Amino acid sequence: MVLLRQLLGDVLRQLRLRQGRTLREVSAAARVSLGYLSEVERGQKEASSELLSSICKALGVPLSHVLREVADSLALAELQHEPVMAGAPEHERIPTERIPETPEEITGEFRGDMVAA
Repeated sequence: MVLLRQLLGDVLRQLRLRQGRTLREVSAAARVSLGYLSEVERGQKEASSELLSSICKALGVPLSHVLREVADSLALAELQHEPVMAGAPEHERIPTERIPETPEEITGEFRGDMVAA
């Protein structure tokens, strides 16, 4: 199951590590507690837009860049047919139906005039 908060946390952690910075440094610059930033990075807490903006500013990265990376990760998960937001109510879930592969699966019967490609 892929959760948006986990993808966001992964992106924030990757950005911080690429800069060679510690949680302590970024939490101080963002004016957020070390423990809370750690929970956001681990996908255990959902950060508000204000907090995300503060973290991005501390990292020197536009919020739009972070959200774009999260969107790319989410798109990749969808392409890999992982159930996105599997914990969501049934009416909000993305269908994961299998695409029929043969003429028989499409029509539910075999027809002699159909030739498999």
